[in-house]
Parts: sequence; structure tokens; C-alpha cells
Amino acid sequence: MGALSHIRVLDLSRVLAGPWCTQMLADLGADVIKIERPGSGDDTRQWGPPFITPDGGGNSESSYFLGANRGKRSITLNLSNPRGQRIVHELVPHCDVLVENFKVGALARYRLDYETLKALNPRLVYCSITGFGQDGPYADRAGYDFMIQGMGGLMSVTGEAEEVAGSDPQKVGVAIADIVTGLYSTSAIQTALIHRERTGQGQYIDMALLDCQVAILANQAMTYLAAGETPIRMGNAHPNIVPYQVFETEDGHIILAVGNDGQFRRFCELAGRPEWAEDPRFAANRDRVQNRRELVRALSLIMKAKGTGEWLALLEPEGIPCGRINRIDETLNDPQVLHRQMRVNAPHSTLGEMGLLGSPLKLSATPAEVRWAPPVLGEHTNAVLREVLGYPEEQISALYAEGVV
Repeated sequence: MGALSHIRVLDLSRVLAGPWCTQMLADLGADVIKIERPGSGDDTRQWGPPFITPDGGGNSESSYFLGANRGKRSITLNLSNPRGQRIVHELVPHCDVLVENFKVGALARYRLDYETLKALNPRLVYCSITGFGQDGPYADRAGYDFMIQGMGGLMSVTGEAEEVAGSDPQKVGVAIADIVTGLYSTSAIQTALIHRERTGQGQYIDMALLDCQVAILANQAMTYLAAGETPIRMGNAHPNIVPYQVFETEDGHIILAVGNDGQFRRFCELAGRPEWAEDPRFAANRDRVQNRRELVRALSLIMKAKGTGEWLALLEPEGIPCGRINRIDETLNDPQVLHRQMRVNAPHSTLGEMGLLGSPLKLSATPAEVRWAPPVLGEHTNAVLREVLGYPEEQISALYAEGVV
């Protein structure tokens, strides 16, 4: 039994930030009921290729959708239909959490806003996820991960250094603003549930992609706030630590991440340059940052003299942080990744047993669990209406006939 096995979540979100949040709640044991549009469902069901088709044919599933919806139950419900809205009203008293990512004010038109649903269930934790939040000059704008990475400052410090010819700002290779917002939202929801345990009252949570993107600027933001300096793109180099970047080797590349002066001293011995550890230009990290170009230029020649495997065999036993740059297929077949169960198998109703990512949450008493693969569209409509609301089969059949589900 997961830590949240007593919690039921009504998931009105789609695409990534909201589904990432509710997927994490599902991993922790929550009963997540995903409400989708009849006929089409979550937008990401159409995002592809690649699509995965069952053996023998049938409806294909988008790999994008499969990456963010494990462990959930799917029901189809037409929220623009008053009868569909009433079904949500009937479900809310049976739920602890509602997650949505509609535009600001959109759900009020359907009487599915917080104030309306709070009257039906004062214990409800209601989490809204938008690009810019519920207030402020940008509140009415649509917000997507790519533009948030740009507006939120991340792209200004991501990509090759500005002096490199042809370099441009780059987005991160995964939708990091969406994913981080999903993670922050999960934390906020669980905090609100703890508050409810003490007070008996739910609350409203206003989450914004831009807020979360700004929050993870971390040390880069503090460089500006504390020192008045605006960080710039530095490629793979670290703004505050040297050497901490990618170096070319004889047969590829290696990441060298020397985090303190003791590690640098040991590295100098192994690299055949013990005198660098006493050199006033390089002895302390502060000095290495100031003399970055000179040190990196000399290091680049040294690192090219050996292959990546040779360097790893030399540096790892001495506790000097270093690593390969793996492709995703190499990462997902790495023995440490496999040992930590970050690649798991789970049953899918049409695709059979399939590979999925595991949960990184390792709890000793209430472990996270990938119970089943993402659902096919509307897979659990009948079951939820029967089990949660007690609808008889003839009433469910009528809802299908009317286009409500």
C-alpha cells in the first residue's frame, strides 16, 4: 500500500505539467482518475510518432502520452455538457484532490471552479497549473514550456558560450519547465493534505510555470541578486567552479567535475602536473575561476592524451568526479540504472507487458510503485461510474448514447 493509497485524485489536466504531477501521486499509491475528452482524449495521445501499436493491430498509443500517465484510470467525460459537469460535481465529494491546467477562468464557465466545488467538498485540495498564474499582467496568456524556458531566463544560460561562432541560446532537451512545475505541484498538494489533516479544511493552490522556472535559476539567479552580475552562456562550463566541464579525449569526451581543492590536488597528481596544486594561479578554486582560460587551455591538451576509458579507470578510484556522456539507450541499460529499478515493466491493457520509467522515490516503509501502464482512452469509465457513483449499467449506457461520456 502506497503512502497515498487513501487519497483519490480527480485529474482534469493534460499534456505534461499536470499529468507529471498526478503520475507522481499515482506512483505513491493515490487513485488518480484522469478525465479526458470523448473521442480524442489528452492532446498528447496524438503527439507522435512514435506510436506503439498492439500485436495484431488496433488502436496505437503515443509514446509521449505513455511517458506521463502511468498508474492512472481514464474516464471520458464531456465537460461542455451540463450532464458531464454534474458528474464531476458528483465525483468531487468522493475525491481529496483536483488538478487542472485550463486557462485562467475557463472552468468557472462550466461551474467547475474552486469556489463552486469547495461548496460541495470543503476538504478538497484544488490545484490549478497555468503558464503565468491566476493574477498579474500575463495571467491571461497561454504558457508553453519552450517559451517559459526563454522568458524565465534558462535559455540565456544554456548553449555554447556567446563567443563561439554561430552559437545561440538553447532550450533544455526535455520540457524542464513543465516537469519541474509538476514536481513543485506534487509537493504543494501533499503539504495541503497535511494541513487538511490538522484543520479539516482543503485549500486552493495556484501554480505557474514561470514561477517554477524562475525558482530553479538557483545559483545563477543569486549571482545577479547578490553580486549584480548577469550570468551568460558558458557552454558546458560551470560559472563558479573550475575545472567543471566537458573535455575532449583521445577517443571521445569526458565530464570532469572537480568540486573542491582536495579533489583538484589529487587530479593534478594523476594528470602528471603536481605543481599546479601549489601554483597561486590554480591552487584555490577562486584562483582557478579567475584564471579559467589558461587552466582549461592546458587541461585540454592533457585530456586528449588518453582515451575516455583510461581517464575513468584512473580518476574514479581516487574519488575524482568524472563520467561518460551516455546516449539515452546507454543510460537506460546502465547497470546502476537497472539496479535502482529506474526501468520497469508494467501491464498495459492492449500493448501487453511494456517498459516504463520507474519512480526515483525510494521509501523504506511505503515504497512508490508503478502498478500499471497508462490507460487507453476511457478504459475505466464504466468502472468509475459504477464503483464511485453507484451508477447502474442502463444509466451508463444512456450517457454513452447522449455523448456525455
